[in-house]
Amino acid sequence: MTLLLTRRLPLRPRIRTGAGVQRVMLLTGLVLTGLFLLTALLGPLLAPHGYAQLADSQGLFGTQQHPSGGHPLGTTIAGYDVLARTIWGARTALLIIVAALLLSVVPGTVLGLVSGYLGGRPDRLLVGLADALYAFPPLLLAIVMSIVISGGRSSLTGGLGAAACSVAVSFVPQYFRVVRAEVIRVKAEPFVDAARVIGTGPWRIMTRHVLRNSVRTLPLIFTINASESILTLAGLGFLGFGIEPNSAAEWGYDLNRAVADVTAGIWWTAVPPGLGIVLTVLGTTLLGESLTDLADPRLRRRSTTPVLPGDGGADDE
Repeated sequence: MTLLLTRRLPLRPRIRTGAGVQRVMLLTGLVLTGLFLLTALLGPLLAPHGYAQLADSQGLFGTQQHPSGGHPLGTTIAGYDVLARTIWGARTALLIIVAALLLSVVPGTVLGLVSGYLGGRPDRLLVGLADALYAFPPLLLAIVMSIVISGGRSSLTGGLGAAACSVAVSFVPQYFRVVRAEVIRVKAEPFVDAARVIGTGPWRIMTRHVLRNSVRTLPLIFTINASESILTLAGLGFLGFGIEPNSAAEWGYDLNRAVADVTAGIWWTAVPPGLGIVLTVLGTTLLGESLTDLADPRLRRRSTTPVLPGDGGADDE
C-alpha cells in the first residue's frame, strides 16, 4: 500500500496553489499596494491640478462644488480639487514610509547587531533602552514634536520629520529585537566559529557573516509597519497638527476639514481621502501578513499529493 507523502513546493507555485484565504489576502495586498505606489510615483501625471491650485484658465474652482466633468470628485470647502488632493496625498504617504524606513531600520539593525554579537553589559543596556522606548505613544510624541518644530503647523519637511521621528521611536525597538534575536542565533552557527578559527576579525564576522543572515525578515516587518507610519501622519493631520495645505496634500488634514461637510450632507470631500487611508493601510497590512505566512514554514500550506510506485515513494508493508 502506497503512503501519501507531503511535498514542499517552491515559492511561486506555493503562491498560486496556496490556501484560499491566504491567496486572496496576498493578491489583494499586492494589488492595493501596487496601485498606491503607482499613484504616488505618477501623481504629477495623474492629478488634474496641483495640490494647492485654486483656479485655472476658466477662473476659480469654487468651494464645495458637486462632482462634475471639470472636477470628478468635486471641490473642498477651501476650493481645492478633491481628486487632485487625493492623488497628491498618496505621494506624501509614500514619503513618510521612506522617512520611517531611513530613521528606524538602519539604527535598529545596527544596534541589534552590536547588542546581539557583543552581549554582556552593552546588550543589557540596549535592551533596557529598547524597553523604555515602548513607553512613548507615537501619536502623542508626534504632536509634541510638531509643536516644538513649528508651533503645531508644519511645512512638508517639518510635518514629515515630526511624524517620521515619532514613528521611528516605536519602530527602532522592533527592528532591534528582531535583529538581536537572529544575531544571537547566527553567531552560534558552525560557519561563524570557523571564521573565528581562521583569524577573521570581529568586525568582518559581524558585517560579512552574521548581518547577512540576520536581516531576512526585516522586509516583512516593514510592510506591516508602513501602515502605522501612514496612520500616524494621518492622525497628526486630523488633529490639526499636520502639514499645511499649501505645502503638500495630506489625507488626514483633508479629513479634518471635511468633518463639517459630512454633517451638511457633503460626502465627496471626506470619502476619497478616507478611502485612500483605508485602502493603503489595508493593502500594506495584507501584504505584510501574507509574506510573513509564506516565510514561516509552520504557517505554509503544503500540498499533499500521492506518490506513485516508482516515483520515490515508500511501501507500507
